[in-house]
Amino acid sequence: MGRSRRTLPEELLLLALDPATGTTAQPQSLDLGLAGAQLVELALAGRIAPDGDRIAVVVPRPTGDPTLDSALELLRRRGAPVRAVHWIGGPRLGLRQIYLSHLERCGMVQAVPGQMCGVLPTTRYQATDTAISREIRSRLDSAIRTGVPPDPRTAALAALAHAVGLGKHLYPGNEGRSSRSRLRDLIRHDPMGGLVAHAVMDVQNGAAAPPRRGPAGPAGPAGRPTGGVRGATEPARGVPMQPRHGSMARVVAH
Repeated sequence: MGRSRRTLPEELLLLALDPATGTTAQPQSLDLGLAGAQLVELALAGRIAPDGDRIAVVVPRPTGDPTLDSALELLRRRGAPVRAVHWIGGPRLGLRQIYLSHLERCGMVQAVPGQMCGVLPTTRYQATDTAISREIRSRLDSAIRTGVPPDPRTAALAALAHAVGLGKHLYPGNEGRSSRSRLRDLIRHDPMGGLVAHAVMDVQNGAAAPPRRGPAGPAGPAGRPTGGVRGATEPARGVPMQPRHGSMARVVAH
């Protein structure tokens, strides 16, 4: 995959960046959205494909993007299609920070150090080229305004933006209500984007936890085990999960 085109995770993150505060909107759900955006980008690159509500690797060849290729390799190692909701709900530490750092290296954002409450170090990120963010936003606005079915990339971006709750960030207030509604409706224009967006929303609604795999117990009647749970699907493993609580030596974009 060439680097002349921004990936969907990068575009979703740029959409979420607040130009006034340098923070990211909907940070918790955005992490899920970035994991989902990786799946859509891999599908657009022809590396994976939907298999019902699961994701199957069809071409394991690397894309040339290290972060995407790490996700592709993890999917390949599973050896069987994985449910999208389990992959997106799986632990992955610092995916948002990985993409923020990448955007900084590419010169698209600038890290601005600061302090929270005058004590805790913080880092906020300001877009250095607002034309890029305007171009991304313009694609969404055009799809919403014209009603013309967008290309799969824009449709998937719209679906993910809706799924992570960016509608109120992009189209705030009562005047933005109809735009938020049309943003939601764009989810139907890309099957893969729709599958992933629904999986993101399911995770937020608590539908991601798979049955736990327990130790097999002694055989019961008809040879069936009396202990343990069968058929469990292990959550996807990406980059290790960020700690949810506790003090932090460094606070990054919220």
